[in-house]
Amino acid sequence: MNVLFEPHEQQPPRSGLLLLQILVLVLFCAFSIRLWYLQIHEGQEFAEKALENQRRIESIHAQRGLIKAAGGELLAVNEPAYALGLVREDCRGEAQIQATLAQVGQWTGIGLDKLREVYKRNKRRAKPFETLLLLPDLSFEQLAVIEANIFRWPGLEILTRSRRSYVQGRLMAHILGYVADANEEELERDAGLSLGDYVGKQGIENMLERRLRGDKGRRQVEVDVSGRRLTESVVKAPRAGEDLNLSIDFGLQRLAAGLLEGKAGAVVVMDPDTGSFPALVSSPSYDPNAFTQGLSPERWEDLRDDPMHPLQNRVTQSVYPPGSVFKLIMAGCGLAEGLLDPRETAHCTGSIKLGKHEFRCWRKGGHGTVNLQRALVESCDVYFYKLGMKLGVDRVSRYAKACGFNAVTGIDLPHEKPGIIPSREWKEKRFGERWQRGEDLNLAIGQGYTLVSPLQVARYVAALINGGNLLKPNLVAGDAPTVTGRIPLTPEQMGIIKRAMIATVEDPSGTCRRILTPGVVAGAKTGTAQVVRLTEELKAKKEYDIPYEFRDHAWMVGFAERGERRYVIVAMVEHGLHGASGAGPVLKAVIDYLFGRPQPAAHKPAEAAAVRPAPPPAGSPGRAVLAEGTAVAGQARRSPDAH
Repeated sequence: MNVLFEPHEQQPPRSGLLLLQILVLVLFCAFSIRLWYLQIHEGQEFAEKALENQRRIESIHAQRGLIKAAGGELLAVNEPAYALGLVREDCRGEAQIQATLAQVGQWTGIGLDKLREVYKRNKRRAKPFETLLLLPDLSFEQLAVIEANIFRWPGLEILTRSRRSYVQGRLMAHILGYVADANEEELERDAGLSLGDYVGKQGIENMLERRLRGDKGRRQVEVDVSGRRLTESVVKAPRAGEDLNLSIDFGLQRLAAGLLEGKAGAVVVMDPDTGSFPALVSSPSYDPNAFTQGLSPERWEDLRDDPMHPLQNRVTQSVYPPGSVFKLIMAGCGLAEGLLDPRETAHCTGSIKLGKHEFRCWRKGGHGTVNLQRALVESCDVYFYKLGMKLGVDRVSRYAKACGFNAVTGIDLPHEKPGIIPSREWKEKRFGERWQRGEDLNLAIGQGYTLVSPLQVARYVAALINGGNLLKPNLVAGDAPTVTGRIPLTPEQMGIIKRAMIATVEDPSGTCRRILTPGVVAGAKTGTAQVVRLTEELKAKKEYDIPYEFRDHAWMVGFAERGERRYVIVAMVEHGLHGASGAGPVLKAVIDYLFGRPQPAAHKPAEAAAVRPAPPPAGSPGRAVLAEGTAVAGQARRSPDAH
């Protein structure tokens, strides 16, 4: 059946056509507005973001400052080293990152679990477009393998960095310290640090970090879609760290270290007018390069558990009973308090009684009648026992603290120990016990609880020589002297002590006669510091048959001058038995070096095997240098050489 339609019935409705036209117009306007918004209104911002995908800003590491000795000898330098990094943005997801880590493990022989741990830890610190450090130090063999295959693995980058090298090895370890990767705490504390940066961990590398580090620069790198570098330009040039020249005389440092070879102890050579140090030696030592090149867990355990404690700086971090060296402080205290007349005499019969206790002098027969100078020259204990009873702990403690003891010196080395100068309040707080009268006598000869560092002793003797100024120790040449205090003595009183020290060297009966040097004015004081109270069985033995860890420490402190040149010298040899024989040869060799006399080979006594046995086990009494002092009332010294 055919149906006929009229033409007007075949036309679309006008309202529908109008609606379609309006819709097309609205869409056109929306696209136009959006296009205007993206291209015109936000065009600059999006253009910059596009460029950021093409260009990256990277840090340029600043060269760390060099460190040199006084004569220009290089001590710490920078060597080229290579590291491996990963840019996560250039990888196609987490799966490719894990595959890349597995491949790096095959190239280097490092376990995948360890690489994943490093990746996870460093991921928090690096943005996706920044280089995440995977391996801080590649060997030449690892570098060759990675460089030959790296083009197949997008995201991997070989970074050129500087690695710190300590040219003289263990000779300067306790002064220089070492650098290592910044840890989380250091990264949080210092905004100038970023992942993979080296920072000073010990020594002046640590204390003078800001002077040595310098300031980083920035460069702009253009990359393609695969992350390959196309061009780069420097936006800000880096500023290298400051080069430091130390006051250390390299030849003297080497000589002093040789004199302590095979022993534990310290040598300090100080300029009393400037506070600088021609030598600062702690023995035994360690090689700081082991830390910059990556220390294995096994090697770290060996160093940490070594009973001779090579990581410890015995100049500043070890504190010892001073023995008869403390008589210089006692003499100063007596003069300062007006309770000591240097002409007044005391009679020494070889011992003194206090109640039921007998305190003996090192010379069994006694020294007879002695005044202050004679008591220092022959190191008479009885004279100072009596002085100790007259002064009491309160006066001695107050004077010693005014002279810089019981406090750090401020040297540019970390972890300095203040030592201990006991007082009534200190003992009450430390042990909950009252101070006993007999402890005044132990204190008077540098025993009991008293602990001092070799550096503190050097600074006190320097003040006696320079007119009373306590100086901040300076390791950097050219740094101006800084006076941090004054000892409470008049020039006349300092002169009395100085003349007594000179007599100790020049007098035929002086305990320091072995350092007498023609043409050089020298003064000194010996000290023998008891480590533990010996049993009757041990006291009956010959000295070299006493176990090493029970032997006395040996001190000698002094000064030497000729013309305008003068130096303070301190030597402390752990378990060296006697000040004169154990530490005296060190002072003599240093004086000969400083004033131009021929240098013999390092002193090695005939009893070397007996003096330097195997190190004591950790925690033995031989480590008393690190612990509280112990009272030794009644212990007799063994020979005239004992002081």
